Amino acid sequence: MGAMTGSWSRPPDTAWSRPPDTAWSRLPVGRREWRQDVLLAAVLAVGMAITTVLYGASGAYDDDQAAWWVSALMVLANTAPIAFRRRWPMTALVVVALAFVGTQLLHVPELFVVNFTLFIGIYTVGAWCSDRVRSEAVRWVVIGGMFAWLFLAIVFGWSMPTSLPNDDGAVIPPYIAYSLLNVLINVVYFGAAWYAGNRAWGAAVARHELDVRTAELAAERERSAAQAVTLERLRIARELHDVVAHHVALMGVQAGAARRVIGSDPGQATASLGVVEQSARTAVEELRRMLGTLRDSDSDSDGDGHGHGHGGTTGSAAGADGDAPSTEGIGRIAEVVEAARTAGHPAEWSVVGDERPVPPTVASVAFRVAQEAVTNVLKHAGQGARADVRVRYLTDALEVEVADDGRGGVRDTTGSGLGHVGMRERVAAVDGTVEIGPRARGGYLVRAWLPTT
Repeated sequence: MGAMTGSWSRPPDTAWSRPPDTAWSRLPVGRREWRQDVLLAAVLAVGMAITTVLYGASGAYDDDQAAWWVSALMVLANTAPIAFRRRWPMTALVVVALAFVGTQLLHVPELFVVNFTLFIGIYTVGAWCSDRVRSEAVRWVVIGGMFAWLFLAIVFGWSMPTSLPNDDGAVIPPYIAYSLLNVLINVVYFGAAWYAGNRAWGAAVARHELDVRTAELAAERERSAAQAVTLERLRIARELHDVVAHHVALMGVQAGAARRVIGSDPGQATASLGVVEQSARTAVEELRRMLGTLRDSDSDSDGDGHGHGHGGTTGSAAGADGDAPSTEGIGRIAEVVEAARTAGHPAEWSVVGDERPVPPTVASVAFRVAQEAVTNVLKHAGQGARADVRVRYLTDALEVEVADDGRGGVRDTTGSGLGHVGMRERVAAVDGTVEIGPRARGGYLVRAWLPTT
C-alpha cells in the first residue's frame, strides 16, 4: 500500500532530538504517494463493486437489500476517501467510518472489502498524523463508536427471542458464544489496525532521526576535514617561519657586520660571510627535510584518508624520522646560542637541574621556542644586546627562558607578531604556558613552561 514512503517536511527551527510529535511531520505527501493512494482507492472500488454484485446475487439481504444506485454511492463513499488518506488522514478515517456504518444500515450487499477500507483508515491515522494527541483521540472515538454499535446490535439480538438458535445441551449458549466471538474478532481487528499504525509511525521516526544523524555526521566530517586542512596550513606556516626567519635574520646580521668591517678587518668580514654561507646551507637543508616530512604526511593522508592536520598543532612528529625538523631536541639550543654569539651578540647558555630525557614533542617545542626567542633578539633587540638562554629541569616540567638585557638601543617593534603566535600555539599544544613581554628592569623575556608528565 506504500504507507511507509513519504516526503519529509521538517520545520527549520526544530531539532531532531525534540519529541517526535512536534519535531517533524510526514505530511504533506508528494506526488508519488498521491498516485499510490489514488491507485489503491481505484483497486478497492473495483473490488468492492465486484463483491457487492456477488453478495447481491447470493441474496445477502434477501428483498431488503439497497437499490443499485445506493450501493454504487456507498462503494464510492467507502473507497474514495482512501485516495486522500495520507493528505487528510483523520478526515478520511471519519468519512470511511461513517460510510462503513451506512453500508450496513442501508443493507448494501457488501461484507468483505468494506472491512479493508476501515482498517486502512485507522492504520493511516496512526502511521501518518504528526499530532499524536489528536490521532489517538480520533481513533478512540471511531473505535468506541464501532463497539457501541456492536453492543447495540448484540442487545437488539437478545431482545428478539425468535432469532436465538436452539441452545439445548450446549456448554455455552449459542448467542453468548456468538456475541463473544464478535467482540473478540473486533478487538483483534481494531487492535491490529492500531498497532500497525503506531508501529509504522515509530519506524518512520527512527528512519528520520537516522537520516538527520547521518546528515549531521557528514557535516561534521566536512568540518573536521576543513579544520584539518587549516591546521596543516598553520603547521607548515610555523615550520617555515621557524626555519626561514631564524636563518635569514642571522644571515642579515652577519652580512651587515661583514659590510661594516670589510675594509678595516677583512678577517672578521670573512668569518661573518662564512657564517652567512653556513646559515644558508643549514636553512636549505632544514627546508629540504621539512618538505620531505610534508610529503610523507601527504602520502599517509592519501593512504588512510585522515591526514595529519591535528597532529600538526604540536609542531612535532613523535613517530617521524629522527632527522625531521619537528624532532629537533634540546641539544640544538646550544647551536642557536653559538649562532647568536657569532652574530655579535653576547650570549650565555646554561642548564639548571639534572638533565633527563623528555618526550620528543616537548623537546621539539623547547627548541623552537628558544630558536624563535633568540631570533627575536637578533632582529629586534639592537646591535650588541646580550641574550641569556636557560633550560631548567623541574620535577614535572621543562622550563625554557630567553631574555635580553635591553642594552642594544631602541627596540625594533615593527615585527608581524607571527613568531609570538607560533610560540603560543606550540606551547598550548603540549598543555604548557608561556610568558612573553618586556621585563621591568629592561629588555624582553620569553619563558615557556612545558609539562613532561
